[in-house]
Amino acid sequence: MPNHVILGKGQVGSTVAAILASRGEQVRVLSRSGGIDRPGIRHLAVDAGDRDALLAACRGADVIYNCANPSGYHRWAAEWPPVAAALLDAAEAEQAGLVITGNLYGYAPDRRYMTADTPLDTAGAKGAIRARMWDEAVARHRAGRVRVTEVRASDYFGPGALANAMIGERFMRPLIEGRSVSVFGDPDAPHSFSYIPDVARALVRVGGDDRSWGRAWHVPTAPPRSSRQMADAVRRLAGHDGPAKVSRVPWWFVIGVMGAFRPHLRGMAETRHQWDAPYVMDSSDFTGTFGDEPTGTDEALTETIRWWRERAAGA
Repeated sequence: MPNHVILGKGQVGSTVAAILASRGEQVRVLSRSGGIDRPGIRHLAVDAGDRDALLAACRGADVIYNCANPSGYHRWAAEWPPVAAALLDAAEAEQAGLVITGNLYGYAPDRRYMTADTPLDTAGAKGAIRARMWDEAVARHRAGRVRVTEVRASDYFGPGALANAMIGERFMRPLIEGRSVSVFGDPDAPHSFSYIPDVARALVRVGGDDRSWGRAWHVPTAPPRSSRQMADAVRRLAGHDGPAKVSRVPWWFVIGVMGAFRPHLRGMAETRHQWDAPYVMDSSDFTGTFGDEPTGTDEALTETIRWWRERAAGA
């Protein structure tokens, strides 16, 4: 039976763990604070920046999943490089496959349509960090030292996506309640949104398929919709009549005013192009290779609304 190690217990890491445990496989979830063990899932408190501790926690792994993310954009430069290097060392030491949860930041701002083969040629600091992580992983793979793959997603939505998600609390809660919503960027620009369960299923799929190694993939993702179209869909599926009332938050307010109190928002100066113009990813290569189709947007939003309503009832 394969032994799986997951770094990170956020919405993606937790969903990956649940999928694997439901198949009867053994899972270790590593995080700074640890967690409550569940059938098939063991939580360990590990500082991922401590290389020796991380290697020890990964001992015996067959597949390692990097589902972690530093707590804010302003911490990426300091925190990502040592963690990425330690994960590569752990995978090499255990001869385990390393599955990396990636994003689209490495693509240049003028890319409006992206495939998994699109060059990682951004000049942005955060995207460059992710690109270097992938380059270093591929170099080890080509040298025969480790097996790696990266699964890239666009902006998350779905159960568990809270404050930092564009389609998170500040978007979902008011629309479910029948109120207006404010968004960043052009509300009518088409944008790809990746559903969290689809992200997790894609990670599990590539971790168990030898066709995945040595290259990047895009998470199966439904056709793009604008923020306004997403808002209209949430309002309709929540049982409200008429279109959503959508306003735009100016960037000077997001980055300058809100960023003064929430440092991660200042980092959006580099990624605002993702919301000011079409931002579309193509995942047909994943579907053509592995057969996995994305969840339809209405189905995904219906499940997300259900999760939010259950959460509100529980609170």
